[in-house]
Amino acid sequence: MAMAARPRALRPAVPAVLALLGAFGCAGSSAAENGADAMSWLKKIAAASRQLNYAGTFVYHHGRQMETSRIAHLADASGEREKLETLDGPPREIIRNNENVTCYLPDSKTVIIEKRSSRQFPALLPEQLTGITDNYVVSKGGQDRVAGYDCQVIALDPKDNLRFGHKYCAELVTGLALRARTYSEKGEQVDLFVFTQLTIGNVVNKKMIESRFASQSQSWHVDRTALERNETPADSGWALKNQLAGFRKLTEMRRSIAGRATPVSHIVYSDGLAAVSVFLEPMPKSPPAPGATYQGAVNMYVKSTSDQMVTVVGEAPARTVKQIAESFALKTADR
Repeated sequence: MAMAARPRALRPAVPAVLALLGAFGCAGSSAAENGADAMSWLKKIAAASRQLNYAGTFVYHHGRQMETSRIAHLADASGEREKLETLDGPPREIIRNNENVTCYLPDSKTVIIEKRSSRQFPALLPEQLTGITDNYVVSKGGQDRVAGYDCQVIALDPKDNLRFGHKYCAELVTGLALRARTYSEKGEQVDLFVFTQLTIGNVVNKKMIESRFASQSQSWHVDRTALERNETPADSGWALKNQLAGFRKLTEMRRSIAGRATPVSHIVYSDGLAAVSVFLEPMPKSPPAPGATYQGAVNMYVKSTSDQMVTVVGEAPARTVKQIAESFALKTADR
């Protein structure tokens, strides 16, 4: 709802003539060309995950945990269809038909039906890349090899410490992301998605995206609460006292959430890549412990203010999530 930065190689002494050329803008031109080429690659990566047929196995690393999943993706005239299943831990199978998602949980004999609400590997980039270069330096690195395919490294280095950095390794011909790393300002890996086995092309067929639990789930409990949520644009009466550099408000609404007696306010901020959600609700009788928690690149911060509970969650550094939570307050006459 991924990447470790490698240390830079020591640069040899620059000949005087090249230094002079750089002073007159030739070096800047080269950097601009690299950035433009990198953005072209980024657009190719975003499109490939949605438009290509592919099937394979990938691993997700976060902290000391590792999860293995198998995916099959089919794109045709009717749109996108996909099957994702976990290969370790409790079995879970997710069948997606465009934005309609059905999740099968055999252990609890439960079927959850909902709309797609988050980006999943390898489709980690938004379809529209507007604003990316305002907050990240996009550059083209070297080439690598992942799951038997040669790939091009594309880096998104944040311009400040309010967001994570990212590195993608895109298959040379199709642009499909074979590996995606998220890394902190210290260059430490936050999480990693990587294919270990992959087939790209028309070998993917309809049978590969069929559920193996659909026929036996007729008597299972069906949970449609996610579909029944009411979402209405509404002003919460709250706002950030101090705007966060690079983040802008995308949506603000009132919505019902399973387990909550009354609707909550939901506000989403984004920097063009990362999204951070703010949930505002009356203080529950048994509120969660205030403070920070995290899983991989997703950080969460909970605080109370007046009689309200503020929960901020998103793929952003802990300091960013906390800063948003601490800055959230009732609007005054001048805001």
